[in-house]
Amino acid sequence: VGHAVLAINGTEVNGRFTADGKDVLEFLGNPANYPVSIRFGRHRLSSNEKLMLASMFHSLFAIGSQLSPEVGSSGIEMLETDTFKLHCFQTLTGIKFMVLADPRQAGIDSLLRKIYEIYSDFALKNPFYSLEMPIRCELFDQNLKLALEVAEKAGPFGPGS
Repeated sequence: VGHAVLAINGTEVNGRFTADGKDVLEFLGNPANYPVSIRFGRHRLSSNEKLMLASMFHSLFAIGSQLSPEVGSSGIEMLETDTFKLHCFQTLTGIKFMVLADPRQAGIDSLLRKIYEIYSDFALKNPFYSLEMPIRCELFDQNLKLALEVAEKAGPFGPGS
């Protein structure tokens, strides 16, 4: 979980080869492969790791709302570090949506509300979805991916900062 991941055109790179066995240098040397999309990121967390982190944050959220000097505090809305910001939006029904973003990324509040809208439209209205279970819905995934792409294109210091 600790090291960075390089992906070329959506395929993870491990050393000199892609996950599907292609040589990266040969791929980059072929003009027919351009334009090339290169992304750096982290390994995806497993479902268990996500649940563990969400559980830890929920505990911090509850403690924060109880210790807050502000009467009626709703809990932690943002944790900020030098390298990331964790934003949290809690709905009136208590569901929490979290986004981990670059500290310079703008428009996260509107992104969180858009994610809630997507959840309401494609998970809650799905008769096969059970509350508190992983969401397995292609339309949800597609719309969430689109919302994240729009937010990423807005970039640091974009609209809503």
